[in-house]
Amino acid sequence: FLWDTMLRALVSRILFCALLIAVCAAEDDFPRCNCEDEGFWSVESILECQRVSDFLIAVAYFSIPIELLYFVSCSNVPFKWVLFQFIAFIVLCGMTHLLNGWTYGPHAFQLTVALTTFKFLTALVSCATAITLITLIPLLLKVKVREFMLKKKTWDLGREVGIIKKQSEAGWHVRMLTQEIRKSLDRHTILYTTLVELSKALDLQNCAVWMPNENRTEVILTHELKGRNFPNFGNCRLPYAEPDVRRIKESDEVQFLRPDSALARASSLGEHGAVAAIRMPMLRVSNFKGGTPEMIQACYALLVLVLPIGNRSWTSQDLEIIKVVADQVAVAISHAAVLEESQIMREQLAEQNRALQQARQNALMASQARNSFQRVMSHGMRKPMHSILGLLWVLKDENLNAEQQLILDTLMKTGSVLSLLINDVMDDSPKEGGRFPSEIRSFDLHALVREAGCFARCLCAQKGLGFDIEVDRSLPSNVMGDEKRVFQVILHMV
Repeated sequence: FLWDTMLRALVSRILFCALLIAVCAAEDDFPRCNCEDEGFWSVESILECQRVSDFLIAVAYFSIPIELLYFVSCSNVPFKWVLFQFIAFIVLCGMTHLLNGWTYGPHAFQLTVALTTFKFLTALVSCATAITLITLIPLLLKVKVREFMLKKKTWDLGREVGIIKKQSEAGWHVRMLTQEIRKSLDRHTILYTTLVELSKALDLQNCAVWMPNENRTEVILTHELKGRNFPNFGNCRLPYAEPDVRRIKESDEVQFLRPDSALARASSLGEHGAVAAIRMPMLRVSNFKGGTPEMIQACYALLVLVLPIGNRSWTSQDLEIIKVVADQVAVAISHAAVLEESQIMREQLAEQNRALQQARQNALMASQARNSFQRVMSHGMRKPMHSILGLLWVLKDENLNAEQQLILDTLMKTGSVLSLLINDVMDDSPKEGGRFPSEIRSFDLHALVREAGCFARCLCAQKGLGFDIEVDRSLPSNVMGDEKRVFQVILHMV
């Protein structure tokens, strides 16, 4: 392109100089040259210069067709017949100049005829070439239009390739940011990592996170990329009713803040450029009522991004990165919240497990104490009772009168009841519903009442009291039940 420009400038200057010389030569005011004078501009010198010029022009004309023929033979060029016409035209022009160079001196008539013939042929070929060019111009215009369309298509493709490259670069930034964000499951680490990586990717002056308080009356600056000069930067608060805060909270898109916005001034450090903000969900919970889970935003934060001062503005690529990163932070925070809840539940389960282990240990200790008590009581009560019962069985084999035999039977019956009571107390087997096992069989109820009355009569005789038993006839004699338990109840009644 630069070479074509220089060549056009050179040709235009040469044509301008030639035109200027011709005009100067045609002016009548200038005196005509005296060709008879001796010097450089003599007739012989001028003719010699013209002869040499014609020879040089002929050589140049003969060299151009050779180059064109080589070019046509080595490449597939359209409109070859037009090029061949140009080659013939150039060759004839070269022959005309070559023959004309021999006519400046005395020459033969045949040379004049040859020169005239070549000039005539040159005129014919030049006219044919001119006519061909007239028919060729529309085709060349079509080629030019096609070239323009191809250039436009190339420009569009270049623009699309640029967009694809920008999207690819944005995707790379998003993947990098996502990997850095998901390296940790701690909420504060996730937020600080987000601020740092966004600042690197977008070249931010500052980046801050604002969260609402528990009563949803204010938003508080909780995380910031660049620290403040004062330690308690959490004291930076803005009312919940601030127009920019409400506008950001009610939209899912990136919102641009005015330079005089209170939120923009509070999030920047000194002079700043363009400011953008987006609502960033912190935790999403699922409501499964009705069968279909519904995502509910339980908490949110405001992510404010500040560009450095200058002419830079937010691009669509920057906004896309901000939206994707906000969604990724929401996912990471949700995972962190789930992990935190699982850790809390694990700690609670561990605490309950420790309490159960302690209760089990206490139960084992109580069981061991009970077993020790049972062993002591068995040694202190069962063995003497068994000895007494054994002695009574020995006395039963002796020759006793009826009254003594009745007293002995009563003692044995009472001893067996007492032994049953001791066994019930010492029995370590589980009782279903607090009930003791019963031995159901048939026994004589009248005889059982008399035995109990005999035992009571003995006790009353020791105290000088009288005791008499009368069994009503309506009371059945043979009954089914636990004889020992019934005897124990009758003793309690007596």
